[in-house]
Amino acid sequence: MAKPAHLLSAGRIGSLELRNRIIVTAMGVSLSEADGHVGERLLAYHEAHARGGAGLIITGVAGVAWPVGAVQPNQTAISDDRFLPGLQALTERVHRHGAKIAVQLHHGGLVAGYSSDAFDQELWAPCYPPPMQGDFIDYFLPEEMAGFSGKMPKLRLLDQADIDLVVSQFGAAAARAKAAGFDAIEIHGGHGYLLSSFMSPKTNSRTDEYGGPLENRARLLLRVIGAVRDAVGADFPVWVKLDSIEVGKDGGITLDLAIEAARLVEAAGVDAITVSAYHDTGKGKLHSASNIPHEPETNVPAAAAIKAAVKVPVIASGRVEVEAADAHIAGGKYDFLAMGRKLLADPALPEKLAGNAPEMIRPCIYCYTCVSTAYVRQPLRCAVNPETGFECEQVEPKGTGKHFVVIGGGPGGMEAACRLADAGNRVTLLEKGSRLGGTLRIASLAYPANERLLDWLTERVTRSSVAVRLNTEASEALLRSLAPDAVIVATGARRDMPALPGNDLPHVFSGEDMRRMLLGENSDELKRKTGLMTRLATRVGAATGLTANLDFVRNATKAWMPLGDNIVIVGGELVGIELAEFLHERGRKVSVIEPAPRLGKGLLLVRRMRILAELKEHGVALHGGAQDIAIGADAVSFTDAKGEAHSIAADHVIVAMGAEADTALAEHLRAAGFTVETVGDCNGVGYIEGAIRGGADAAQRLLA
Repeated sequence: MAKPAHLLSAGRIGSLELRNRIIVTAMGVSLSEADGHVGERLLAYHEAHARGGAGLIITGVAGVAWPVGAVQPNQTAISDDRFLPGLQALTERVHRHGAKIAVQLHHGGLVAGYSSDAFDQELWAPCYPPPMQGDFIDYFLPEEMAGFSGKMPKLRLLDQADIDLVVSQFGAAAARAKAAGFDAIEIHGGHGYLLSSFMSPKTNSRTDEYGGPLENRARLLLRVIGAVRDAVGADFPVWVKLDSIEVGKDGGITLDLAIEAARLVEAAGVDAITVSAYHDTGKGKLHSASNIPHEPETNVPAAAAIKAAVKVPVIASGRVEVEAADAHIAGGKYDFLAMGRKLLADPALPEKLAGNAPEMIRPCIYCYTCVSTAYVRQPLRCAVNPETGFECEQVEPKGTGKHFVVIGGGPGGMEAACRLADAGNRVTLLEKGSRLGGTLRIASLAYPANERLLDWLTERVTRSSVAVRLNTEASEALLRSLAPDAVIVATGARRDMPALPGNDLPHVFSGEDMRRMLLGENSDELKRKTGLMTRLATRVGAATGLTANLDFVRNATKAWMPLGDNIVIVGGELVGIELAEFLHERGRKVSVIEPAPRLGKGLLLVRRMRILAELKEHGVALHGGAQDIAIGADAVSFTDAKGEAHSIAADHVIVAMGAEADTALAEHLRAAGFTVETVGDCNGVGYIEGAIRGGADAAQRLLA
């Protein structure tokens, strides 16, 4: 990749000079203290992005009326002068590294469920909102509901005195922001929060001067802009985040309305506009279709349309790759790109781009781990970068000059091996197969975004000093000859066939059978067809549009994959669901049967909502709460949650269950006198996040 000169060029927002056009977008990270103060955890998190080379950091939501309007635990507060010391420490830490920092001023309004649950506060709203309808809550697993109180929130319908108070709270918060040393202010006017709820015709049915036509619905936002400007002065950079559309919300914000709103806020004196989007929150799939889109460049056309309508700079966002962003900025579609997920995966992305080392950037796999934490009221974390959210817990390695052996070349083993080698140790990696990757190779077939991580990890090992021995079975004798200071066992889970009636029939495949089939480990011919034809079909489909090439993909895969047209998958957690998607895209009629009442465990909530919805849309039958599962010669029978009997025709049955922890090798080596750490699925299935986090933690323990 050529250096993205336009993305890396200096930029300007009002009086604010930025070293490049990469902005860390505001994200709800829940890393402040429980009482709203900024503490070391948030300081270290933002400092990592400043050190990594971003031009500008926008903090996550800072509550102007906290605890009123709080949308999450450990949210930053800016509602009182007592919060100033922590806010000042934050700006100082960021400025040490040459970055600029803006605070996002925020009032949660109708979305402030945490304020209601934790502080017994009313939800502030322009009027009674329409009732939520849809399947959103159906995707939560029972354990994910534990952080919610279940009580009905109380609404406060704002009168004139309340509106005046809100305006004054934004103004006072702006004065604190300037006093704390922030370089700019972003006013959050989107995402269903208080200002957005006034803007949207769907949630604002008032008949006074704050309802009706757009100029009335925008009145609160325009008054807030005025109060903020009065507090900070004419030269202090201030801008607004606006929704360009409310996806799937009939009667909500449209692009035409957003363009009008953009002109209004420009006339009110803002220095830029951040273009975002929102959605009907009752519909699960739409939570990855607006401000955090699954489809690349979803919001770019709207950003370009608003850019064409105003003279102030436009900040865009929403799954835009670096090369595309550079071209968009060069073409005048927008002026700055606000990145979220990519900079969580690698805060040093800007620095690596500037240093002509794009291959060093740890890739985001769009698994929604980071996003989903907010939905279940947990602090931010990242599946591929175990340090994100835990920056303050990192310590300098001390255990250098030693020899470590890592057994298992999956993601956990590779992560541990590279960290140990980077710290100045000799590392030997033993892998019994012919390639590195472990089960991540299967995950890459089922979900193509994972392939970027697979490639990055293997290339990282190649660049490192790690001595890799493929086709090597770890034995006690071999380890004695290597004489390591410690051993890391990262050999994965044991995958046994569960005790189901009919599990020994010839048309029944275990998860291990499928792994071997998909990786082409049964024969040289199958390996050739799997490795070349499937990858080629998948990549062509991804490059030119899957729908247009679906027949090609189906025909290519049917040539090598010995599966009939009707497939029943027993097991509806992550592996079974991704396998269902994989097989459906390759022409099979798929049904999934899961004993638990809800499917998709192992998939993080936001991705779960999307993939389950899409499977249903495409006719994949999903059966949760199945009992008395039995496999017959040509069908699978079960009893559903209501006690009704079912039978589904099956040419082949795949049992995607039975993975269990397997520490037998580790225990044997410990008994033989070795110092041993265990990593990844051998401790119990933890998927990509568990493997990489486990590898990092094991390395840190050995280096402490």
